[in-house]
Amino acid sequence: MKVHDLKPAEGSTHKPRRVGRGIAGRGGKTAGRGGKGQHARNTVKPGFEGGQTPLNRRMPKGKGFKNPFRVEYQGINLDTLEEFEGSVISPETLRARGLVHKHAYVKILGRGTVTRALTVKVHACSKSAEAAIVAAGGTIETIPMPFSVRPAAKGNALQGR
Repeated sequence: MKVHDLKPAEGSTHKPRRVGRGIAGRGGKTAGRGGKGQHARNTVKPGFEGGQTPLNRRMPKGKGFKNPFRVEYQGINLDTLEEFEGSVISPETLRARGLVHKHAYVKILGRGTVTRALTVKVHACSKSAEAAIVAAGGTIETIPMPFSVRPAAKGNALQGR
């Protein structure tokens, strides 16, 4: 069987109605379109909503600015570090516990308190968190970012159109 041999099942199709063939025939004169107007003249534009403000004009435009050099950190608070077993904390140990995702840059935030000396190796730390860790007898080591120039953020292609 070939494509040109295919046909619809018997009785599933019927001839289309021939309209607009004079006033004597069925569907004559206005051909089922009623009287005058844009629907009779076949001139309705796509997206026309009868004079109502169309959807494409009601929707807001994409505004604002998306910084292509933004670095997003995943925050870890001091109360989370207090519950943490071990004295050395790094992105690898946090990943092993499932606290940060695979490619996260880690920043320590100041909510909570620390009562023991911790060695913290992270990408960034807030001033209040740094003060609390140092006051408890701990140390903070800042890991350098893996890039010298900040990379462009993902998803910027559609921004600003």
